[in-house]
Amino acid sequence: DYINVFEPILQKGEDILYVCFSSGLSGTYNTALLAREDLLEKYPDSKIMIVDSLAASLGEGLLAYYAAQNREKGMSIDDNYQWLLDHRLNTAHWFTVDDLTYLKRGGRVSPAAAVLGTMLNIKPVLHVDNSGHLIPVEKVRGRKAAVQSLFKHMEQTALPQQEVVLVCHTCCEKEAEALRDAVETRFHPKEIFITDVGPIIGAHTGPGLMALFFLADHR
Repeated sequence: DYINVFEPILQKGEDILYVCFSSGLSGTYNTALLAREDLLEKYPDSKIMIVDSLAASLGEGLLAYYAAQNREKGMSIDDNYQWLLDHRLNTAHWFTVDDLTYLKRGGRVSPAAAVLGTMLNIKPVLHVDNSGHLIPVEKVRGRKAAVQSLFKHMEQTALPQQEVVLVCHTCCEKEAEALRDAVETRFHPKEIFITDVGPIIGAHTGPGLMALFFLADHR
């Protein structure tokens, strides 16, 4: 699949800068490297630059957004590649889910923890760490407190100037709009987007995912 996508670009004489899904969550980064080696044998004068985002979903998307902005400003592909490596650990992902069943199915929480958490109305707050792994950070009681925790973590770590902030959800648009409004009031980013999570990530989180992505001084 990588070769099928990359090769037509190389045939046009263009170079490739690819922002890849976290190697801590998938083998796709290593697959991209294998495809790169195969293609460079055929197109030795081309540049195929693969960035392990150490990110997922719109954390990866945030890096792609900034890479596109850098390109529009005239940054070279080499400098853009280095910029992504230098800033990838500034992409913060904070999210919560409403139903522990899906995390249980994916092996993120134990069956016992899922049953107990559901009974006590416990909601996990998770993020993606510096190794690109999905890590539970805290447990709070109640949905409202969980969503507020995302905003709290942004207050603690966000860089003062926010070019773009991304709010992502599954089937909870009203809550996403409220979170967007709170971020807009507090941080005044130049742009803030609300979007649905994709089907692959959504299958692992279920309905009720709420996620917040922004640039931070650390993850």
